[in-house]
Amino acid sequence: MEVTEVLLNAQSIDGAVRKNAEESLKQFQELNLPDFLLSLSGELANEEKPVETRKLAGLILKNALDAKEQQRKFDLIQRWFLLDANAKSQIKACLLKTLSSPIFNARSTASQVIAKVAGIELPQKQWPELIVSLLSNVHQLPGYAKQATLETLGYLCEEVSPDVIDQGQVNKILTAVVQGMSASEGNTDVRLAATRALYNGLGFAQANFNNEMERDYIMRVVCEATLSPEVRIRQAAFECLVSISSTYYEKLAPYIHDIFNVTAKAVKEDEEPVALQAIEFWSSICDEEIDILEEYGGDFTGDSDIPCFYFIKQALPALVPMLLETLLKQEEDQDQDGAWNIAMASGTCLGLVARTVGDDIVPPVVPFIEENITKPDWRQREAATYAFGSILEGPSPEKLMLLVNVALTFMLSALTKDPNSHVKDTTAWTLGRIFEFLHGSAVDSPIITQENCLQIVTVLLQSMKDAPNVAEKACGALYFLAQGYEDAGQSCPLTPFFQEIVQSLLTVTHREDAGESRLRTAAYETLNEVVRCSTDETAPLVLQLVPVIMMELHNTLEGQKLSSDEREKQSELQGLLCGCLQVIIQKLGSSESSKYLFMQYADQIMGLFLRVFACRSATLHEEAMLAIGALAYAAGPDFAKYMPEFYRYLEMGLQKFEEYQVCVVTVGVVGDIARALEEKIVPYSDGIMTQLLKNLSSNQLHCSVKPPIFSCFGDIALAVGVYFEKYLMWGMSALQRAAELSTHTAGDDELIEYTNSLRNGILEAYSGIFQGFKNSTKTQLLISYAPHILQFLDGLYMEKDMDDLVMKTAVGVLGDLADTLGGHAGSLIQQSPSSKDFLNECLSSEDHMIKESAEWAKLAISRAISVWGSC
Repeated sequence: MEVTEVLLNAQSIDGAVRKNAEESLKQFQELNLPDFLLSLSGELANEEKPVETRKLAGLILKNALDAKEQQRKFDLIQRWFLLDANAKSQIKACLLKTLSSPIFNARSTASQVIAKVAGIELPQKQWPELIVSLLSNVHQLPGYAKQATLETLGYLCEEVSPDVIDQGQVNKILTAVVQGMSASEGNTDVRLAATRALYNGLGFAQANFNNEMERDYIMRVVCEATLSPEVRIRQAAFECLVSISSTYYEKLAPYIHDIFNVTAKAVKEDEEPVALQAIEFWSSICDEEIDILEEYGGDFTGDSDIPCFYFIKQALPALVPMLLETLLKQEEDQDQDGAWNIAMASGTCLGLVARTVGDDIVPPVVPFIEENITKPDWRQREAATYAFGSILEGPSPEKLMLLVNVALTFMLSALTKDPNSHVKDTTAWTLGRIFEFLHGSAVDSPIITQENCLQIVTVLLQSMKDAPNVAEKACGALYFLAQGYEDAGQSCPLTPFFQEIVQSLLTVTHREDAGESRLRTAAYETLNEVVRCSTDETAPLVLQLVPVIMMELHNTLEGQKLSSDEREKQSELQGLLCGCLQVIIQKLGSSESSKYLFMQYADQIMGLFLRVFACRSATLHEEAMLAIGALAYAAGPDFAKYMPEFYRYLEMGLQKFEEYQVCVVTVGVVGDIARALEEKIVPYSDGIMTQLLKNLSSNQLHCSVKPPIFSCFGDIALAVGVYFEKYLMWGMSALQRAAELSTHTAGDDELIEYTNSLRNGILEAYSGIFQGFKNSTKTQLLISYAPHILQFLDGLYMEKDMDDLVMKTAVGVLGDLADTLGGHAGSLIQQSPSSKDFLNECLSSEDHMIKESAEWAKLAISRAISVWGSC
């Protein structure tokens, strides 16, 4: 095959020619992978070939080694390992040769492909000569080869984990990179590539940052690079500082003064991309200190892993004025969707500073607010309002209350009377922040009274008629206003305005410009919250809303010929309407009287939901499933009449591996239906359990689906009782395999969080199975599984990384075991190495739910042991 011609044709403007070329390449790859990869690498390395074919050859080569989808990626890696060693050597030689190409696109693509190959081979101790070869390139001319090599080292650091490369080679890589960054490097491209490479390689520099001399050198070079004449280098250098601030926070103390100086200079004088990164450094420091203060509660001892250095508190006198001054650098179009500028970055940072230092933020910010809030220039009024809104989370309510009470009346007036849209937008956002953080049952002194509630509601409803960006923020403010009354009982001040609020929100959803600034979405979200937090007194009005929302959904399902863009917007609206019906169903289903009245609409609502499944949208199916789950809970056993028609959609949802969010939601709905139908789910349980077990055995199943599947086993077992016997062997086998994997964890917080959710799912399954078999004649079927379950509980206790939910469920399972198996469990529990210690730890827990479960388990265990003792 003449690969150059095919690659040119693959970029043809003629669709037929392009498609034919793509098919030829696909066939070549499938029929003869070694020749395919050799041809592409040869094309990439050949200086006589066209630039466009060389670049495409490199990109196809990269895609033949990597994929986003994990199973596909695994398959590609295996295919690479199976290649002939000689072919692999030739491909790698071509790639390394291309790093010296004068053509930028060829070099850059080769850099990426080399890193992909390194990501496959270095962890397997293959291609050991690569790093030596790259490091020798760094010291050679021409400059473009040096630049490409540094770029490759940067990509390589992205692809492999730090433990793959030994410290000696890490030192050499960092030396080459930092030397490439230094001011003495005359080639701007080289210096930029080196700076970006350091950013990618910072995770490898742990030992170097622990060495004071090496750390000083790295920090000096990075700070020098922030002053480079080239804007891209300055931006990349500040990106390095941002990464250092989170990775090596505890090492920053000697440099923080110098860093403040370079960041202040950048914020004041530099171009926006650089200034944004300079502000991001301080936001990142805030994030670190907030995490430390939350974890340790400010109580630092010699045992603390990372003490808080209070960099923000120390920098406050200089940092806050810098941020406040930058708030005045707004842009005329900054209220457009997705806009991000230096003023917004400063406001965000100021909000993080407030969360970090608490009450200390108020004194330096209040004078700025007072000085600017009434100025003729809109920028000053908007900046003052933004500053005020930014500091509302962090300080104590006592510190803010006086200020807020004075400001509230002013803000309500500004929201309707200020002539500038930017000011009104920020004012509505600030009111939302007031209601979010300083309103509700947790706040001792209410800022909203019977006297000002009417004015607040009136102003917000009026502002919902304003420009979309202002109306969206007014909806947000109303959302938090309603949420603050969630625990108000039957004396909610919003009750008299309920109908007017609902009508106003529905009017907003019909605005012609409701598609702008997320306005329609915000209106429905607010409507949902108003309904959710409403009192029993407004239940008749919520009931009146049911046919209104049903009709809205019905109208969207009527046959219309729509463009793909219109169809996407329609799906979004249908999802919002399903979400709204879900909240209404949950609200009306929560009391017997309103549930009885609501059920007159159940058949029609279910009919609409079934029609929704004909629409091809994963997100929409997810919303419809959640709403059906709510309907099943409200309908109880009566939901059985919908199952013959609904079951096929349930099965389809369970089969959707590729749309795993839909699969997760569907599994959750199966649990809802099992709890609602109880034994009436038996006709469908064979199909459901078969699909759930099939899902678990698939290597394509997304890991997030596994915990709810196990929980669902428990729901089904509890619903069908001893009928679960036919699934017992398969279900217990799957649970046992998962339990063994989940006992030992090592990894980051995210992995530990996932492992705990998996453990909880497994434990909920055991609990449901044991409770389902309780008091039956078949409890002896569970005896053989008890030792493994106790071993699992022992393992969890020994690991010491259970979260509170797992602890509560685990001690509950210990009780279920004793309660269901009686004397058979008594001896096993007494022999368990840690059951007694675990139970005692739970009994002394400060968590009420854990303690309650433990007390019940203690009684069940005592009964089981006494039964065993009397045998």
